This record gives sequence, structure tokens and C-alpha cells, in this order.
Amino acid sequence: MSLGSASPRSPLVLALVFSSPLLADDLFLDSEPLPQVLTATRLKQSPAAVPGSMTVIDSALIKTSGARDISEVLRLVPGMMIGNISGNQATVNYHGTSASEARRLQVLIDGRSVYRAGLATVDWSDIPVAMEDIERIEVFRGPNTVSYGANALMAVVNVITRNPADSHGTRMKVTRGQRGISDFYASQGVGWRDGDMRLSLSGQQDDGFDSDRNGADYRDSRRLNRFNLAVSQALDERQSIDWQLNAKEGSNQRPYTYRPVFSGVTRAGDNSDVSAKDYAGSLRWNLDINPDHSLYIQGSAQHWDRQQTWRACDAEVSFSPQLTELWQLNPNYTERLARNIESFTGPGAPPGDPAQQALANQALAQWRNGARQTLCGDIDQSTRETRYDLELQDTLSLSDSLRLVSGLNYRYDRADSETYFNGTLDDTTWRAFGQLEWRASEHWLLQGGAMFEDTQLIGSSLTPRVAVNYLINPRHGLRAVYSEAIRSPDMFENSVNWSYRVTNLQPAAYGQSSARYFVKTRGPGDLDQEHMRSRELGYNGYFAQERLAVDVKLFHDEITGMISEPLRNNQFIASNANTARFSGAETQLDWRVGTADRLRFTYAYINADASNPQDAQQTARHSGSTGWMRDWGKGWNSALFYYGDDALNGYRFERIDTRIAKRIRLGKASLELAGVLQQRLDHQPTTFVDNHYDERRVMYFSAELAL
Repeated sequence: MSLGSASPRSPLVLALVFSSPLLADDLFLDSEPLPQVLTATRLKQSPAAVPGSMTVIDSALIKTSGARDISEVLRLVPGMMIGNISGNQATVNYHGTSASEARRLQVLIDGRSVYRAGLATVDWSDIPVAMEDIERIEVFRGPNTVSYGANALMAVVNVITRNPADSHGTRMKVTRGQRGISDFYASQGVGWRDGDMRLSLSGQQDDGFDSDRNGADYRDSRRLNRFNLAVSQALDERQSIDWQLNAKEGSNQRPYTYRPVFSGVTRAGDNSDVSAKDYAGSLRWNLDINPDHSLYIQGSAQHWDRQQTWRACDAEVSFSPQLTELWQLNPNYTERLARNIESFTGPGAPPGDPAQQALANQALAQWRNGARQTLCGDIDQSTRETRYDLELQDTLSLSDSLRLVSGLNYRYDRADSETYFNGTLDDTTWRAFGQLEWRASEHWLLQGGAMFEDTQLIGSSLTPRVAVNYLINPRHGLRAVYSEAIRSPDMFENSVNWSYRVTNLQPAAYGQSSARYFVKTRGPGDLDQEHMRSRELGYNGYFAQERLAVDVKLFHDEITGMISEPLRNNQFIASNANTARFSGAETQLDWRVGTADRLRFTYAYINADASNPQDAQQTARHSGSTGWMRDWGKGWNSALFYYGDDALNGYRFERIDTRIAKRIRLGKASLELAGVLQQRLDHQPTTFVDNHYDERRVMYFSAELAL
């Protein structure tokens, strides 16, 4: 597939090619049950009835892809832009926006959000779930604030783990390979009369990228260990309880990037590594009141702990009260003064208003009177975030043609950081949601929904969605969707109070062993929500005789009030001043050819237009994937995948992944040996100029024993 020659009309051509069999499709459909998805509306629906575009990545596809991370698997989703800030920091965006932040994507693990509200991020490599425990990943490709609230602005990724009842027995797996790859997985599943349990332990390790733009070693390796316990218990014929405990600990290397402001000072360290610990627990009570009425109550608690301390050196004048006051008056003037302080040999500071120039002259006098001496101290950039979430959902079939899902949600978020918030900041969110599905006739399906949300820090909002689906038959449907969505500014963007307290100063600064650096950043505190309007036309169909699933989507999305400023402590002034538009087409095809072969194809054409060029950095105009999976018999199987995009942050990405596996029967047990080869076809960095590998290929091998 040549990405550069692909046309935006490709999905329409596919639709025409595949629409002709619809007329000949047997009205008496085969007995194969219709697949069901949950993520779109919180109602179980067939793909043809969904008010939007869905991609479902099943466990077989996850395994044959050979992917070690959730972010890598998402390369199989059309329109999903996968990049890397560093080797242990992936960035995932649907349709794009900033290359370094993923602020507009909701990510769920069994319905529990892992989006960190404090620092506006998802730690993809630190999500505490093993790939081997995932049953499927459902991706709703489009805004879905209606169902999941703010931050579900552009898409929703819902990772659904295997039911403990389907996890009985023992599984053990080890993976070893180049670039320091060293993974393990072990699980034990048991069942009793009314319940089932799965306990799994897993870990990952690798070395990240090899070198930066200058050829120096790149410090971005990672190591993590995970613990997962899932239990499902039936209380009686109508009630059940599901609960989970998850924990993860590990370390992520970070390159030392601090550059002293004042001349004559050298850097003090070689790393600013992060020690990461995550804990989560959830409990869900399910009640089937009758065949047409059910509800659940789910509560969860999560805690993210990122310990990061490093050592820095700078001139004593960095802690000058006058320089601090000057920064608050005029950051640009102050930075120019500090960066060029050696060049001011005359009696006065650079021209400015009288108040600024008076403070600048005092800082210059301190510099000339000895405040140029080098001081070194410790900086604690650690963060801790906590979330408590409680949700009630009620699902009711009012008649054979009318279904309603409604619910309430309460969430409490707290972020604690000496550096970013000068202490603790918290927020509470209340939500009420509803989705109505009306089957007006055999062919027409009308759907509407809304979410009311109120947050302590931002205020309230109401977002609607309306959709019309024309079902040619239960397996083939056309759709037209209009939806609105919002994204609330996160704590960092709106309420940041960012400054560095340096402790253990040697020697003391102005007589103190602990002092704050002169650069201080405050959030505006009055940001509004980002607002998105989305329009979509699409087709979803499953040709039973050919076992071929097809989805085609045309879209036009507009975001207003967009917060685009980068998150850095250097004149960070967040605003709602930007806009962006994304329009184009997507298609995906999944074809099971006979009993041995499976073919898969995705393609996205995206035209991005943004008032701030940074908001189009992570948007490839052409992107896609192809895959061929085959069962050769006698325990042998193989998979071949191609992934490509024409430009992510200006860099092309093309890669071919090959996996070959052999399953060996050992009595009642089985052993699978597999090898994966990833070969880059381009010769460019990955997303950023510093992300380089010495070799364009990597190999790793795994052995998995199932008892």
C-alpha cells in the first residue's frame, strides 16, 4: 500500500464495491449470532446499529500482532496517531492535535477511566493491565461526551479484560529479545460453584531508543511489574458482584534536560528518573430486575504516585526576591535579562518601565556583588493523584422497540505536587446521562442522548447527540450522526502554580538552605471548556457468506475554544484562543477467508486545519495498516502486518511486523513458541528528532505454557 498515492475517495469506492452483494444477500440470515459492542452508548448493540464508528480489536488479533503495549495495538485503528515522546512515553491521539500531549482521548479499563485529570495525560506504558489479560479493545472513533463525560472529546478506548470464568488454569509466558526486551506473565484461574477468580503477575522491561540527535545515549529505558486480581461472584439468580485489585510499580528513565539560565554554570546531574506506583480497586454490583430491566452500581478508587527528584545548579541570583518580582511583572523582559546578564556592562539595565528597570538594576547589582556564585540543590518534581468514582446505571427496555439507558456519576479528583500546584488541588464532578434508542420501523433506528456535567473548578455543560440509522437488514446499516462534546481544562492547564523549590542548597542562597527559583507560572483560573461539533456519515456491514466486515466513515469535526499552549514552565499562558477542523474519510475491512486466513485493512485520510500549527503536528494526512494472518495447520501460524503514515510531527513512519508461532501439544498442556521481527522501512526518527534506533529492526521471542 502506498500511502502517498491514496485518495480520500477510497472509502467511497470501497462502499460501492461492497454494496452490490447487499441486494443479493439472503434475507433469511444465517444462524451466526450478531456481534455486540458496549462502548458506544452503554447499550448492547450490533455494529450496524451503533451511532458512530467502532473498531473492535479481539484477543486473537492482539496476540497475532505481537504487540507488547496497548498503544502499539492501537495502530490497527484507522485514524489513530501513535507516536513516542521517548522510548517509555508513548503518545496516542485520534486524528491528531499536539504531538507531546494526549488530552482529548478517554481511556477506560473495564469502564474505569485511567485518564489522569491532574496533569492531563494517560501513561500508556504504565497502565496496570497485562496484554495477556485483555479480551478485546473497543474503540469508539468520534466524540462521546454523551456517554463518558468530558475528555471523551475525540474518541474512547475501552480495554475489556477476560472474564475470570474464561481464565481457568495456569498460564506462564516469557519474552526475550533485542533492545533489552525482557517480559514475563503468569496467571492462575480457579472456579467454584458460584464464582471465579484470576490472579496474574506480569512485568516488562526494555531499553527504549538508542541515541539522540547528537548520537549520545538516550536515557529512556523502563521497568515495571504488575499485579491483577479479578473475582466474579454470583449471589443468586439475579445478582452478582465483580471486583478487581490492580497494582503496578516500576521506573522510567528520563534524560536530564535542565539547562542553567545564568552563564558560567554547568549542569549538575545525568538523570531525572521517575519511580512510578499505581494502585486501583473497583467493586461492581449487578442486578437483573427482570429480563427487560437491569442496573449496576460501581465504585472505584485509584492512586497514581510519580516520585521524581533531581539535582540542579544555577547562580545565586536565581533566588533573588527582586528577580522573582520582576518575572511576575514581565516574564519576557526578565528572561532576556537573565540569559544575557553578562553582556550588561554599563551602569543600568535594559530599557523598560520605571518599576521593571528598578528591579532589574537591583538584580544586576546583586550579580556584580557576588550573587553569581554557583549553588546546587535538590528539586522534587513528584506528583500524586487520587480519584474516587461512584456510578449508577439503569438499563430499561420500555417496549420491543424502545430502550433507555440512564445513570448518575460522582467523581472526586485530587492532585498533590509541591512543584506544579504548590501543595494540593482537588475537584469534584457530577454527571447525569441518558441514551434513548427507538426502533421506529423494521429499517429505521433513531437514537438520542445527552450528558449533563458539573465540575467544581469549571462549571456545568450539556452535550447532546442525535443519530439516524437505516438498517438494510440487521447486518448492514447506514448512519448519519450529529454530536457535540466538551473537554474541561485540566487542573494543570487552569490552576497550575508551577515553581521549583530547591532544597539542601550548598552554599546557602541569601542565607537560606531552601529557596524558590525566580521563574513562577500561574494558570489563568478562568479557562472555558473546549467545544466540539461533529458530523458523520457512514456505513457498517457484515457479509455473512463471505465473512467480511466493512466500515466506512466520512466526517467533519470542529473544535473551538481550544487550549493549545505547551505544558512548560516558561511563560505558559493557557487560553481558549485556538480552533481546529478535521475532515476526511476512514475505512476498515476484516475478512476471514475460509478457515485458515484472515485479512485486515485500515486507511484514513485526514485534512487538518488549525489556527495553531502545533495542533496539526500529530496528524498524518494518509495513514493505515494491512494485515494477513494464517493458520498453516499442525500447530503453525503466522501474521504479517504493515503500519504506515506519511508524517507524524513531520516524520514518516513505515514498519512491517512478522510473527511466526508453533503450538506444541504436551498431553493436556500446550506450549507455544513464537518469534516477532519488526522492520522499519523508513529512515527517519520516531515522532521527535531525538528518537533514534541504531538498527532499523528488532527481534524478540516468546514461550507460553498453558496448563
